[in-house]
Amino acid sequence: MAVVEYFRRKIQEMKRIYTLSVMLLFASLFTVGNAGACELSKRKAKKVKEYFSCALQGESAVYDGNATMDIKDIEKLRTAVWECWRTAVNGVNEEKLIAPHAVGEPRDTGYWHLPENLEPQALMPYYFIRKGDKPTEGYPLYLYMHGSGDKEREWETGYRLCAGFEDSPSAHFVPQIPNGYGELYRWAIQSKQWAWEKLMRLAFVDGNFDANRVYFFGISEGGYGSQRLASFYADYLAGAGPMAGGEPLKNAPMENLANIAFSLRTGERDYGFARNYMTYTAAMTIDSMRKVHPDHYKFFIELMPGMGHGIDYSPTTPWLRKFERNPHPTYFYWEDYDMYGRHRTGFYNLRVNETSRENDEQRSCYEVQIADNVITLTVKNVEYTTVETIYGIPMTFSKRYTPATKGNVTLFLNEELFDLSKPVKVIVNGKEAFNGVVKPTLKAMVESCAEYFDPERLFPASVDVVIE
Repeated sequence: MAVVEYFRRKIQEMKRIYTLSVMLLFASLFTVGNAGACELSKRKAKKVKEYFSCALQGESAVYDGNATMDIKDIEKLRTAVWECWRTAVNGVNEEKLIAPHAVGEPRDTGYWHLPENLEPQALMPYYFIRKGDKPTEGYPLYLYMHGSGDKEREWETGYRLCAGFEDSPSAHFVPQIPNGYGELYRWAIQSKQWAWEKLMRLAFVDGNFDANRVYFFGISEGGYGSQRLASFYADYLAGAGPMAGGEPLKNAPMENLANIAFSLRTGERDYGFARNYMTYTAAMTIDSMRKVHPDHYKFFIELMPGMGHGIDYSPTTPWLRKFERNPHPTYFYWEDYDMYGRHRTGFYNLRVNETSRENDEQRSCYEVQIADNVITLTVKNVEYTTVETIYGIPMTFSKRYTPATKGNVTLFLNEELFDLSKPVKVIVNGKEAFNGVVKPTLKAMVESCAEYFDPERLFPASVDVVIE
């Protein structure tokens, strides 16, 4: 009996040791803060920050962590990962955002040097102004782009206009074009893309701005730029408002605007570069899209009677401010086009790992619909043929679509769009590409944070699918 009692006590002791070991192992992965929030361990937080630092420096990096997470811990870990991102961004040695000053206070001027390899000797000064008291969610953020006259005069006009628009509470980022000549006097070239991504990245980690109320708008040359940028960055925007502009729609596919508010206002007699005709074409095109998807295309396009290039600019931002971004739409369309030689690598919850394009003349188009834990993805390639040219500008086009037969994409998932406790099905070009339960992972959350640098898009799960 003594022997039996000895072994019984040993077994109980071993069970206690095993239980304690499991608890210590779990604690090494996650720690619990004072408020009971599940946080990353120091080791994992260090690894995540190192990955983010590499991504911010443009270095190739792979996050190889494969730890899964419990669905109930997603929001807590999202907060922890975003804090790692904030730390990494704040640790970058760069020119930061100046604090916005109130209208009526002495002006501060900020300066950003644009990358030398994208635009040599490009110093971009900017004003940053705020109006009204900060809302709980943060200030709505407006990026204003001025016209192509004398850049000092245009910049000053922009400041005066932004200060006077009836869109309070708001913050307005008012830059001056660095180089006022030729192709460099464009708001959508790669050096400016770098600046706008930096603006959003810094504003999002600042905490004083609302990530779901970002608006791009501009006048004349700034109208062209904001229309192009609206299509390119639609997944970040609540709305966009080009004025006295108008772009050939090959430069700014209207399909991409499915979930944002879009205002385009031009004088009916603005004949320069056929701006009035391009505005009319945009109105007809987006209206046809709204008839197919009435809940997704919101627009205010107006040819202002009797007016030329000079119009009343005051209605645009008050109209835009009524709209808030939906960062997780159940439908979107993305025509992945290059803007001045650069493609985006992702849009909403889709990331391109391998393009479906057969050549540089083609563009890939991704149409995504989400319902009842099913993602329906249609991938096509499109080629443009010019139908009409005005003033030497290709103006209207026909499009020829062909089904994509190659490529690889990641679809990120979250608890807003999916029940992650149940199987998720992915259908690609009519064929089932995936069907199963998708486990939330820290890897998906970290990679989506680095991809989109967006506090609303830290996705806890992902599915890779091949297009064939």
